[in-house]
Formats: sequence, structure tokens, C-alpha cells
Amino acid sequence: MRNFFIRLSTSEAARRFVTHFGPARRTARRFVAGETLDEAVAVVKDLNRRGLKAIINEVGESVTTQAEASAAAATFHTILRRIDAEGLDADISLKPSHVGLTFGPDFFYENVADIVQTARQYHNMVEIDMEGSPDVDATLAVYHRLLDTFGGGVRLAVQSYLYRTPADAQAIIAHGGAIRLVKGAYQEPPEIAYQGKTEINAASKRVMAQFFTPEARANNAYLILGSHDPELIEWLIRETKERGISPTQFEFQMLLGIRRDEQQRLADLGYQVRIYVPYGPAWYPYFMRRLAERPANVLFMGRAMLGK
Repeated sequence: MRNFFIRLSTSEAARRFVTHFGPARRTARRFVAGETLDEAVAVVKDLNRRGLKAIINEVGESVTTQAEASAAAATFHTILRRIDAEGLDADISLKPSHVGLTFGPDFFYENVADIVQTARQYHNMVEIDMEGSPDVDATLAVYHRLLDTFGGGVRLAVQSYLYRTPADAQAIIAHGGAIRLVKGAYQEPPEIAYQGKTEINAASKRVMAQFFTPEARANNAYLILGSHDPELIEWLIRETKERGISPTQFEFQMLLGIRRDEQQRLADLGYQVRIYVPYGPAWYPYFMRRLAERPANVLFMGRAMLGK
């Protein structure tokens, strides 16, 4: 089922059907704030009232021209200004292919560096998503370049299902960086990635444990767990308690609309919980990958389409 929905995320015929099918569009609103920044701001205000932080992303992926990439980058400056004007507890997340990685690492770096400068002006944070394995090396190189330039204020998603991730995480720790650890939402071959949940969860725990070391603590390396998996959430809570690590020294991130009761429970317990709030007209591929990641999402969509 996971692979089926990942394939659908790139299908133009499926995109046309879902985006024009009313019940599917309505169901997507559980996971997507809407198509405009105003709608995203309204969602973030509600989250903040409940003690939840947010991370805003205008959904978008590969662009076809440098002008499109620059226009996408300009949108993130707008989002940062709006966050500041509204007094929101939110930062931003962006996809490399959306803001220019396709046109080379230098072009991508310049776009992101400008965004980070704006974020620093407003005392905010930028998170960079990780895409498929062909882009990992270039994305990591740009991230380390940003750390060299700015010394902080920027975080990077890493995917625990890739065999290479422990080494990548260790390099980030040495640099005093910050990661958002996710399992991975792309279809990668067994030659480079774990395939089963048991293996991926074990890999996730090993990477998280790297952030408990004296080196990581001394370098102020920062861990974010981007997962809804109860096993990983409870493992992180237990391990940090045993090591005397404060709840302010790490963070949970979850997706809008998924495990909402758990999001609130963790926030009420005093943990930092940040909700990923996507918006924008290009929401279809994002929506399909959310269905791929969790079968319960498919069941939810089916009940919604049947009016249940």
C-alpha cells in the first residue's frame, strides 16, 4: 500500500482526479491548512492557543525554471514577515527542489542563505526538508555551508531508513547543528535503505542516541523527532528522563491532522511539540505521501468519502 500511494503521488492522472473530487479535497483539509497563507495563519493561531508550536511550509516540489525557484524563495520571506507581524510561535520549512536545488548547489545556497538572513532578522528558524537519495549529498553540503556562514538558525531533516544517516548525523553533531529525524517517505532500494518497520525503528533509536553523547551535548547539537510512532516517542521520553535531559533540549514534530490527541498530550506534559502546517495549491503530492506513510490515514479518507 505504501508503494502504491508513493506511485500515485507522481501520477498526473491521479492528481487530476483527486484535486477535482470534492470528498477527497475535503478530506485533504485535515492534513493541509488550505491553499492560502491566511488559512495557514488561522490554523497556527489555533495551535498556539493550545500550547502547540508550528512550522509553516508552502507546499511545493520541483520547479522548472530559476525564476520559479526564486519566486518560491520569495514566498518564504513573506511567511517569515507574517509570522512576526502576527506574533505566531512558528518557524518555516522548505524543500530543496522547491527553492532551486535543481539548478545547482550554489543557486540553492544563495536562495536559502537569503531566507536564513531574513529569519535571523525576526529571531526565527529555518528547517530544510530532505528529499530522495539522489539529492542527499548536495543538500548536506549546502546545510554545512549554511552552518559555516551563520553558525545556527537552520535545521536539516535526515532520514533514518538510509544506511548512511548515522555518519551524516555525526558530522552534523560535530558541527553543532540540528536535525529533524524522520523515517523517510521516498521509495528507496534495499541497497541503500532499510525496508521494514523494525529495522527502521532500530535505526531511528541509534541516531537519536547519538545526540545524548557528551560531544553532542557540548556542541549544543539539537534533536527533533519527526514521527507519530508511539514506540519512538516513548523511547525518547524514557531515555531523556533517565539521562536527565530537559524537555526543552529536544522537540517532537508531528503532521497536521495526525494523532491530534497525542500532540496535545505531549504539549500538556511540558514537551516542545511543533506541528507541520502545509498550505498551497500544490498540495496533492504531499497528501499522497501522508497516505503512504500511515494506513490509518487511508481508512480515515475512506470514511470521510462515505460521509462517516
